[in-house]
Amino acid sequence: MGTEIERKFLVVGEGWRDLGEGTLYRQGYLASRDGVTVRVRVAGETGYLTIKGATQGISRAEYEYVIPLSDATEMLDTLCDRPLIEKTRHRIYWDGLLWEVDEFMGENQGLILAEVELTDTNQTINLPTWIGQDVSDDPRYFNVSLVQYPYRMWGVAE
Repeated sequence: MGTEIERKFLVVGEGWRDLGEGTLYRQGYLASRDGVTVRVRVAGETGYLTIKGATQGISRAEYEYVIPLSDATEMLDTLCDRPLIEKTRHRIYWDGLLWEVDEFMGENQGLILAEVELTDTNQTINLPTWIGQDVSDDPRYFNVSLVQYPYRMWGVAE
């Protein structure tokens, strides 16, 4: 079993922009129930199928498999919940760790998040200057939640 241990932060300022190349991501969800998700993703020219377990603190079970690009594209176009998650992911190495800064587009435009995967839930990290509030425990910032309630809808009176 794979385990993902991840912290998630809001990004502040522009200091991160020149630190890593960006790759276009499109992803969608085939199923979501009780915190368990089945996701399809195209990252650049590679397709993935990912199954994630319910989050326990900052960790969860994760299984990810490369699938044919044509299959991933077809699933995104015909089977996934809307809106799709569209973002540019910038991979930035900082103080020995890989940070992934996601700049969202489409229905989630304006949202910029940084994630860092850890080896231990108690791992100490030095935060880059462009890291803001820790939102690891806020489910609104989970990608599956951004499909159900996109960022651009936040603050709109219901």
